[in-house]
Amino acid sequence: MKGLYEKVADSGVWWIRYADLNGRIRRELAGTKSAATKLYSIRKTEVLQGRKLPANLRAKRVMFADIAKDALEYSRIHKRSHDDDVERMEVLCDWFAGAPADLTPKHIEDKLMAASKEREWKPATTNRYKALLSLTYRIAYNNGRVQSNPIRLIRRLPENNGIVRFLSRDEMERLRAAMQPVQPERWAAVQFAMVTGLRAGEQFGLKWSDLDLAAQQPQVNLGVTKNGRSRHVPLKATAIQALEIAATYSTPNRKSKVFLSRPYRAWFDAALKEAEIQDFTWHCLRHTFASTLIMAGVDIRTVAELMGHRSLQMTMRYAHLAPAHTAAAVAKLDDLFKVTDKSTGDKTRAIVQDSEKLTDPRTSTEVNLPFTLNELPLKQVAANV
Repeated sequence: MKGLYEKVADSGVWWIRYADLNGRIRRELAGTKSAATKLYSIRKTEVLQGRKLPANLRAKRVMFADIAKDALEYSRIHKRSHDDDVERMEVLCDWFAGAPADLTPKHIEDKLMAASKEREWKPATTNRYKALLSLTYRIAYNNGRVQSNPIRLIRRLPENNGIVRFLSRDEMERLRAAMQPVQPERWAAVQFAMVTGLRAGEQFGLKWSDLDLAAQQPQVNLGVTKNGRSRHVPLKATAIQALEIAATYSTPNRKSKVFLSRPYRAWFDAALKEAEIQDFTWHCLRHTFASTLIMAGVDIRTVAELMGHRSLQMTMRYAHLAPAHTAAAVAKLDDLFKVTDKSTGDKTRAIVQDSEKLTDPRTSTEVNLPFTLNELPLKQVAANV
């Protein structure tokens, strides 16, 4: 339609161009194409009616950078994962540099999908960026800076949470060799993550005041976590060793952070590449913690409590790593019919192993764990059935 145009091709952001009563060329940002069509019709009618337009029609436009600042301020006050939001928002502001806040859902979704393909993001990563965009527009809408939240029309990608990637001892040794000699403080952060199971936001937001090292059982005291509850994680020797290393690279006081290696993604990815470890993220260190406990026979409720899961359903993704417990349950039927397991000469039972080697039930192969079980903050270990 004549008088309608996009400054940036395929952006979904439309402008109108027309001559006013005095023959002066006017340009106005309208937003969507339908909004531009309506606005163009209104302006043409006003010109025909001889209505004189203001000298300056353009109010100051709300830009994406403006609502991004508001979102980061909210995140700083209310979210433990604020540092993650800062990293991601830098990417988003680069995408929408100089763009108005009233972006269309299509324009935003195209940017998300293009970045996901180019950077080889997993669905979970793409969803984290979408979640930050949703927060940004929700706050902007509540502040009256935008008329709607375009993110609500963008689909969330399905995530395969059934896949559990954990670190083997061989991989851990390669990672240690790549990091410990040259980056001891960063290796300490990795070590602490593996033996506490803390989320990245929890760990890198940790302050020395959150640690109770003088107690009979040293522990981390977390305030309100992702699930809205407080959590206490006991610390064993390996975790305390990591804290001692971290203390030499920071100034331990109540307000200072324990680990200063954030943002972590760039250096962690570089270390993984040097150690030739593929398909692994920082969150997989948390999987390593949970998987080791489950394969050692620790009951699912204890693991859920240590992980800070809101429900057992979240912990059940690791349940397939505990075949001994299911075998023991089925063995009770043998008790009923007095049937003996010919391979062992005894009734099947669950055996808790306190060693560095366990069997991965997914492949029936022996797994060299990255640490021994006595290094983990276990509250209890299930007894033989």
